[in-house]
Amino acid sequence: MAEGNNEAHGWAARDASGHLSPFNFSRRVPRDSDVTIKVLFCGLCHTDLHVIKNEWGNAMYPLVPGHEIVGFVTDVASGVTKFKAGDNVGVGYFVDSCRSCESCSKGYESYCPQLVETSNGVDLHDGATTQGGFSDVIIVSQDYAVRVPATLPLAGAAPLLCAGVTVFSPMVQYGLNSPGKHLGVVGLGGLGHVAVKFGKAFGMTVTVISTSPSKRQEAVELLGADAFLVSRDAEQMKAAAATMECVIDTVSAEHPVAPLLELLKPLGQMVVVGLPAKPLEVPAFSLVGGGKRVAGSGGGGVGECQAMLDFAGEHGIVADVEVVGMDYVNTAIERLERNDVRYRFVVDVAGSKLGVDSA
Repeated sequence: MAEGNNEAHGWAARDASGHLSPFNFSRRVPRDSDVTIKVLFCGLCHTDLHVIKNEWGNAMYPLVPGHEIVGFVTDVASGVTKFKAGDNVGVGYFVDSCRSCESCSKGYESYCPQLVETSNGVDLHDGATTQGGFSDVIIVSQDYAVRVPATLPLAGAAPLLCAGVTVFSPMVQYGLNSPGKHLGVVGLGGLGHVAVKFGKAFGMTVTVISTSPSKRQEAVELLGADAFLVSRDAEQMKAAAATMECVIDTVSAEHPVAPLLELLKPLGQMVVVGLPAKPLEVPAFSLVGGGKRVAGSGGGGVGECQAMLDFAGEHGIVADVEVVGMDYVNTAIERLERNDVRYRFVVDVAGSKLGVDSA
């Protein structure tokens, strides 16, 4: 991007309908540590749906969504040392943080109280609203970009910037990645299917737990899970009681937790990464009786994201995706609301028509 030419072209929501349409806007003038990135692909996440439809009550329209971004560096500012033009890079859920709080100092920037989201965030420097990856270009500090291994196909790598780190981070933090341990993955969607891949790469025994018997074949035969449980089948769940050291719960719909806790061995750990709208009911006896623990985890820091991508590159892990053009994105949003995707939509941004015609 030439200096002084910060025009960007993308698709944005204008109101709570969430409908996206072409939108021209300006990116900031690059700062000393900024890299300019040509966006090639950007994943479509459930969080994008919540934001564009103002379901969290904080939407700032017009709003360009997208926080699972992969592309390549086209320009670097004078203070950049981590990247050079041509490097394949990614940008995840956030593009800045305070850099001085305890969370930031420990590499857990995702928990910073001043976190700046990639889309619909507030820039800490100038107060501008951030616009996401459903656009042809993004400018970001080198400290909040990550290197994408050359071994990974970029479309499949894009969802790893959110879905991937969301399951990878707690698996590492809570020691749920030890070879030989038994991992239960609740839900087989965008998060769950990646959790299965990481669990197997870590050398774990992996069981998928789902309400849908129809997902058994894809879980076992396509994704390599060792076993499959139908969570509504009381006999299956009873037979698997106290067999797992860890369970990662990716489900965002309302669901019972007590049966999942019964799957854990004494001192077992369940980590919640899904976001159901209603509170989860956790019976005290289900915890105290076996010394079991329940924790939550939200995304991961920049270092964790880089470690996740490096691990994915070593093991050939990418998300299973359906690549679509931007002109299909509103249909993709409707399908995502119906969970009609295996397992993530990714928009071919570079291959799509963007922005409003100047004519």
